[in-house]
Amino acid sequence: MRPFRTVELSPSLAEFGGLRFATVHSTLLRGRADVTVWAPTTARPAGLPLVILLHGVYGSHWAWALKGRVHQTARRLIDAGEIPPMALAMPSDGLRGDGTAYVPQASGDYERWIVDEVPLVARQAVPELDEMSPCFLSGLSMGGFGALRLGARHPGRFRGISAHSSATSLASLAPFLAEPLPVGESAVEDSTALEALVRNRAGLPPLRFDCGVDDFLIRHNRDLHASLEAARIPHEYQEFPGGHTWEYWEANVEHSLRFFARILAGPALAPA
Repeated sequence: MRPFRTVELSPSLAEFGGLRFATVHSTLLRGRADVTVWAPTTARPAGLPLVILLHGVYGSHWAWALKGRVHQTARRLIDAGEIPPMALAMPSDGLRGDGTAYVPQASGDYERWIVDEVPLVARQAVPELDEMSPCFLSGLSMGGFGALRLGARHPGRFRGISAHSSATSLASLAPFLAEPLPVGESAVEDSTALEALVRNRAGLPPLRFDCGVDDFLIRHNRDLHASLEAARIPHEYQEFPGGHTWEYWEANVEHSLRFFARILAGPALAPA
């Protein structure tokens, strides 16, 4: 059975740097949804690793590539032999209001869209991806919240989690939304990243997150770091110069890619 009723997939053209654009009819969203996909042009083994990158509020599937140039960073690191070949999938969040927070709502299951359907879209575009491909999850701002929460809630799906400049709860996202999410916090299981990480601590994959020292979310990230330390949940936390900007995310997304490469390199996660 076809995983999607309809799939529209662009060709891979040199002028787009190898990016492909997919529009599929999502069962979980009950309508069309978009994903930008990239894979290196070098040799790509079967079981190619996949990195899913989640965007922030007001954004869409094209943001990580066209504003963050993440595929150019990945290509540079792969060509230099600093990370192994890996593919990137950059989905829209479902495009409801200013942002869905990647949580289930009456209008669509924005959580399962990322976890269940986005890897299938990526496989449509990149034949070397299969059911055995290691999958990693990252994101920025609202997408950082999504990465932390979904990575914790679905540890069997993801080999590693990395987040940048994260909102750490639904409450911390509220000031950025023109209208509230159509769910109360009490109606969403794990409405904070900390809840999800603590509740699923036994099976968590390797975890890291970072934030800019001038970011308005720095306090939330420091509080999360302190809470995880108090709970003795292993993780890496880093602070770098910068604010809540694309300059910051473009400069620091390579920390996610390098972190995932270290996970692939062996059973023990070596220090950064």
